[in-house]
Amino acid sequence: MRAVVDEMRRIWCNPSVLLLSWVRQSFTAALLEAAVVLGAVLGGRCDEDVERLRKFARYIGLLFQVVDDILDVTKSSKELGKTAGKDLLADKVTYPKLIGIEKSKEFAEKLRSDSLELLQGFDSEKAAPLIALANYIAYRQN
Repeated sequence: MRAVVDEMRRIWCNPSVLLLSWVRQSFTAALLEAAVVLGAVLGGRCDEDVERLRKFARYIGLLFQVVDDILDVTKSSKELGKTAGKDLLADKVTYPKLIGIEKSKEFAEKLRSDSLELLQGFDSEKAAPLIALANYIAYRQN
């Protein structure tokens, strides 16, 4: 049991982008995934479509977190409508802290483009709200 505790301590004291992605996906992405997958299932989509939409939701959930981390260090409290810099003050592990602002922005853009790529082949009218959601999340300012 001690070995397990030591390993957990090692991981949490030395966070990586991979670990941060997993933690972040466990929260926001799970909520988006549930909504998107439920819609796909109720809409009668095949298993392959449901899996593509599941992946889309995970990407935009992670995108939301990456953008949130970026905004926390690049915007003022007035612009955000909440206290800016809270993550830094709380010494939270964030994407900008691990990989810098520019790499975080590049990662956010990759998540956005990859998520939109997953929607190719779907009826454009039906995919439009999901495309709009991905773009809104990527380009929000607060």
